[in-house]
Amino acid sequence: MAELAEDLKRVPLFADLDGRQIRKLAGLCHERTLKPGTTPVQEGTMSGVGFFVVADGQATVSVGGKEVGSLGPGDHFGELALISEAERTATVTATTDLRLLEIPFYDFRDFAHANPDVTWKLLQHVVRLLR
Repeated sequence: MAELAEDLKRVPLFADLDGRQIRKLAGLCHERTLKPGTTPVQEGTMSGVGFFVVADGQATVSVGGKEVGSLGPGDHFGELALISEAERTATVTATTDLRLLEIPFYDFRDFAHANPDVTWKLLQHVVRLLR
């Protein structure tokens, strides 16, 4: 669990959490390892509602078949679907071996309710995405 906590500390959204909070969040994570070419989330599908943190590896983000970004360690995705409980707005594709930490919607929601500072940072991040 210590490795998961270190992975989470690299995420700006969680950088200000204390040790107890980070350990609690790490306990909610499900670790997934994906091969290149695998798509953990696909645009236009529900594909499970969860929040993902890239622990190791690289991935691309595409919308409408066009690459619009890349992800690496410390990056996260899934926050829009997490909040809206709607279809995914982009496809994420592993370009290398990819180790992800997945936090299910219901666990993340409970964590955010108990930690309003995380909720506020998430809100600020979503506003930046929508600009």
